[in-house]
Order: sequence, then C-alpha cells, then structure tokens
Amino acid sequence: MINSIRGFNDILPGETGIWQHIEGEACRVFEVYGFSEIRIPIVEKTGLFSRSIGETTDIVEKEMYTFSDRHGESITMRPEGTASVVRAYIEHKLYAGDPVAKLYYLGPMFRYERPQKGRFRQFYQIGAEVFGVDDPRIDAELLEMLMSFFERLGLEGVKLEINSLGCRECRPQHKESLLNFLREKREGLCEDCRRRLEINPLRTLDCKSRACIEITSGAPSILDSICETCKNHFEKVKESLMLAGVNFHLNPRMVRGLDYYIRTTFEITSAGLGSQNAVAAGGRYDGLARDLGGPDVPGIGFAIGMERLVMVFKEGRAAKQACAKSGLVFMAVLGDRAEKEAVPLIKALRLKGIKVERDYGAKGIKAQIKRADKLGAKFVLILGDDELSSNSITVKNMENGEQEKKPISMIEERLEALMKGKT
Repeated sequence: MINSIRGFNDILPGETGIWQHIEGEACRVFEVYGFSEIRIPIVEKTGLFSRSIGETTDIVEKEMYTFSDRHGESITMRPEGTASVVRAYIEHKLYAGDPVAKLYYLGPMFRYERPQKGRFRQFYQIGAEVFGVDDPRIDAELLEMLMSFFERLGLEGVKLEINSLGCRECRPQHKESLLNFLREKREGLCEDCRRRLEINPLRTLDCKSRACIEITSGAPSILDSICETCKNHFEKVKESLMLAGVNFHLNPRMVRGLDYYIRTTFEITSAGLGSQNAVAAGGRYDGLARDLGGPDVPGIGFAIGMERLVMVFKEGRAAKQACAKSGLVFMAVLGDRAEKEAVPLIKALRLKGIKVERDYGAKGIKAQIKRADKLGAKFVLILGDDELSSNSITVKNMENGEQEKKPISMIEERLEALMKGKT
C-alpha cells in the first residue's frame, strides 16, 4: 500500500463540509468589505520569495520546496501568498485602473517543517491584501473585517494582538539597542538566535525557545524607539479600532517572521491551540511592491491558517449547525413501477437545489430508512404501490417520526416549506 507523504494530509468527506462553510463565510464577509478574489499559481520563481520574505528567515533558509525545472531555472512551491499577490498586482498593472486594490485568495501553501498539531507541510490559507492606501484607518478596517469574520463563524476565545514595527528610518535605532542588550546574553540564546544575532536581532523576539523568551523578556521595547510619524500612525490605528468596537491587546514582542513587515503588525490567537496559538496574522508592508520592481505603493494584509481555524471552529457550538446535513432528503423506492416514477422526480428535486440521496439495491423499506438515518437525512420520501395508487408520496420526518401524504405534484413546494421550518 502506498501511503500519503508525511505532512500532506487528505481532507475527507465530513470534514470538507466544515472547510466549505468557513471558505463560504470568508468570501461573503470579504466581498461585503469590497474585496475581490484572485487566484495565484502554486509555483513561482524562487527569487520572488527570497527577495520578499528575506534571506535570513526560516522559510527561505530551510523550509521552501525549491527545485530546478527542465530548463534549469530555480522554482519554488509557494510558502505564503502575499508575495505572489504582489507579483500579480505588478505584472498585470492592477494599479492602472484604480489606485486602490482589495484582493483575497484561498489555497494551499508548502513549507518543509516538522508536522505537528494544526501544522502541516501542505497547509491551506485564506488571505487578503490591500494596495494603495497608507491611511491607518484601512489597517483598522482590515482588522475589523477579520474579527467580523471570526464572529460570524461563532468563534469564542479569540484575541487580537497588535504592535508597530516602526519604519525603515526608525527601526535601525531599535535594532542597535536590542543588539547591545543581547550581546551580553549571547551564550544563553539558542543556536539559531546566536547565528542570526548580527544579521537580524529582531528575530530573537519571535523565538519559541523558553531560554530565549526568558532572556528577551527584559529587552527594550520597539514602541520606545519608533519615530513620531510611526507613533501617530499607530495611535490612529488604535483609535479607529476603538471607534469600531474592536477589542485588542498590545504586544510589543510581536515581530512576525517575514522581513517585509513595517508599522502595524497583528496576530489573532486562540487559547485552545497551545503554544503555537496564532490562527491569523499579518501586517503592513509598504515598499514591498517597489522592492519587487513595481510602483512604490503601500500595502497591508493577513493570512488565516485554515487547519488551525478548523480545529478552533470544531470546538465551538456553531460547528454542528454548520455541518449538519439538515437539508438532505432520502428517496425510498419500493417496486419497479415506483422506480420509473422516482427517477424524473429525483432529477426535478435536484434541479430545485434540494439534496436528494437514494439506495440503488432492491431493499425493503426498513433497510432504506436505516440508510437514510445513517446519512443524516431529515426527510424520507416513500414511493411505493400504495402511494402510486393515489398519485401521492409519503413524507417521513426523521426527527419526530411523523408521516404525511402529499400529491406528487406538490412535493417540491411541500419540501421547500419543510426546509424553512413551516408546518
């Protein structure tokens, strides 16, 4: 038997209903806020990610699936979505028509890392990006949209954490003060943090090693080093969030793992996921489009980890309701004559958008109703000789066991009423 590759998981029937529900809600919420869907390729030129994400990040250094194609060009299976969306924005000149672009995407990403709870080598993300607006109100609106999405899913215990990383002008000052602080404690840091200390000391604040967390707990805060422009920008973000009624917590340690972030950064966390508790994260990346050869336009965005979101969602009260097959109808057919009547009737119901299942063997009514119950059908339509003699069909409610007979010509109308809870 050939098994799946480690870290590449199947999403099985039953589970896919949850995924479809979450993706559908994301599309509905995002489009209300003026976003349009973009579909980006899975494979890109390697330089796109090394230039945008950063040469010293874990992703570029040791997590990307990179290989040479038949022409010897280095290509990479996308490890994240933002760089690809920026590339598409530049390549197709989406800035030419409207200076503001709001885009969202859904799909798989790939990183070679140790599989663990809610974390796989092929994983899925829902992301959104805004180009062309540097006003702090768009930062707050993006976060408002994200939290509204989680609220619509009925999630509990999620928390928004925000920080400012400053800009390219004021961040060097913080890096220098952080470096001076860490040099004296170098020997206590983990191997990765010692190696990156001189290259990008900010990354030490993102380390999950207990020793590094303890050492950096007394590190100088970046919020003490940001310039007046960045400070004013961040204050307006916080003010706008408060006006929108979005609760948030300041987290000065948050730096994110990608080099392109500046100013506003954020994470959405859930208490039920352990130490790796981020469900969504993102931030502002003004200058990234310019760095990739496009116009100098501001940008901000986020990505949601689907596997972790599914885990949190399944623990909530909304999951059962979202995934229940409450709309399923089962057609129980008895006899050859009923079979001939049932085929066009099933087709007509399906064309009306009613989900209908049936059994294809010559089974009795008890066996068919047992299968209907196993499938989670809410109603069973029984069509046999007794029903055909009166040109009717029996409707059995699987929740309370009640039965009624209705003319075949009225069954579509009756089912639609029952689906809406009308008696």
